[in-house]
Amino acid sequence: MNYKTFDPSKTYLITGAAGFIGFYLSKKLIGQGCRVIGVDNINDYYDVNLKYTRLNQLEPHEKFTFIKGDISNKELIMGTFEKYKPNVVVNMAAQAGVRYSIENPDVYIQSNIIGFYNILEACRYYPVEHCVYASSSSVYGANKKVPFEESDFVDNPVSLYASTKKSNELMAHTYSHLYKIPATGLRFFTVYGPMGRPDMAYFGFTDKYFAGEPIKIFNNGDFENDLYRDFTYIDDIIEGIVRLLSNPPEGEVQHSVYNIGNNSPEKLMVFIETLEKALSNALGKEVLFEKTFEPIKPGDVPATFASTDLLQKAVGFKPETSIEKGLQKFADWYVDYYEQR
Repeated sequence: MNYKTFDPSKTYLITGAAGFIGFYLSKKLIGQGCRVIGVDNINDYYDVNLKYTRLNQLEPHEKFTFIKGDISNKELIMGTFEKYKPNVVVNMAAQAGVRYSIENPDVYIQSNIIGFYNILEACRYYPVEHCVYASSSSVYGANKKVPFEESDFVDNPVSLYASTKKSNELMAHTYSHLYKIPATGLRFFTVYGPMGRPDMAYFGFTDKYFAGEPIKIFNNGDFENDLYRDFTYIDDIIEGIVRLLSNPPEGEVQHSVYNIGNNSPEKLMVFIETLEKALSNALGKEVLFEKTFEPIKPGDVPATFASTDLLQKAVGFKPETSIEKGLQKFADWYVDYYEQR
């Protein structure tokens, strides 16, 4: 296996630095002695206090520079590239969420299409060694063949969010072809962990429990054909990204796409039971969610399951944190964080 090890002498531009993955990646790189330029618009899609809590852990570091701004602002992005001349750019800024894309399509086009276009244009005029960007497992749509492999047909997205992520892959491929920009897309599979996104199911379930409200499960109460998800713990995601940063694609078109998933899908109901146990441990009392069952929502897919063979071949790594371990870390953090507020 021949891949380059991480280089701490580089300057990294990370968009979405106050977001879940962007924060952990920035923290990891700063800890390795890298210079990190973080960009984030701190939008209110979810609780901005959590975003500021993350930022407060980054800002004291002298190697971290924060720029509050939107990647859809081309002047800001061009100016940032010109001033800081990053060696590597990691685009984690995006409007996330499948269901929200049905209610608010404009923001997805603004951030995920125009914003990413601006990043690629900046890489064109201020060349970088590697442009890494967030794609999503949602590009696989309602594919029945599992596990999902990077070579699978992904031209039938079932949400606007998925369409924007597929568009990002096509745009990056084109810019790699035309301007020799080494680019890597990462198809993330249901990322979870402490300081995660409150719009994600596990976080929302926990919020509902503490609010004394029932949780909604969108599987029609069909336990035989329950939803499957490839839940991937944040530390595994970060390890995969960091290993890829110094290993840009080679070849005629320098563009690659990798799944980053746990390669071990869990039934949603098993995940919920594991979360109940983790919260029971954190609180020292039995936790059982009150549950209501509803039909699957438009844009949701019944199963996600990542093949991680390509990632393992490229950088010798596959995610393997169990949901028992990962959800316990989340539950401990949640109880501690919200008790202090």
